[in-house]
Amino acid sequence: MNLLITLFLTFFKIGMFSYGGGYVMLPMIYQELEKFGLSMQEFSDVVAISQMTPGPIAVNAATYIGYKSAGFAGAAFATLGVSLPSFILILIIASVIVKFKSSSVIDSAFKGIRPATVGMIASAVVFFANTSIIDMSLIEQGFGKIFNIGPIIIFALTIAASKLTKLGPITLTLIGGILGAIFL
Repeated sequence: MNLLITLFLTFFKIGMFSYGGGYVMLPMIYQELEKFGLSMQEFSDVVAISQMTPGPIAVNAATYIGYKSAGFAGAAFATLGVSLPSFILILIIASVIVKFKSSSVIDSAFKGIRPATVGMIASAVVFFANTSIIDMSLIEQGFGKIFNIGPIIIFALTIAASKLTKLGPITLTLIGGILGAIFL
């Protein structure tokens, strides 16, 4: 029961203090999940799985980590923990939004939250760049930062394809997975 409560409280904290969606939550999720012994590579795998499945990344990651840690009950507690703060917040906002719709204080608060959100997304980008293009197994062996050229090429091709074609994110992700399976 202690693990279930820990899962709930950990993901409740993540849900409570993360504004801006799943990508913004990633640095906080990783920081919290290090306490469960999750390596950077395992966390990258969790996020990859979360992106491939329908639904919000944070909920999918919570469900996966909860299940991995404590089975079905762990998945339920972690998912409830990450979802409950948003549910409570939206109930509060819905009840007062009309009153404060034109408030300059609220407008200013959102103007401050937006750049903080961009910073958190940038932090997630840096994290994934490190786990995607740097060979973590060589770092663990003491070789320092060794870049993998294959993921860098897939990254560049994905950016080019997203700008130059009408391929959607699902297609680009599948193509990246196929290229990775063949060449990496």
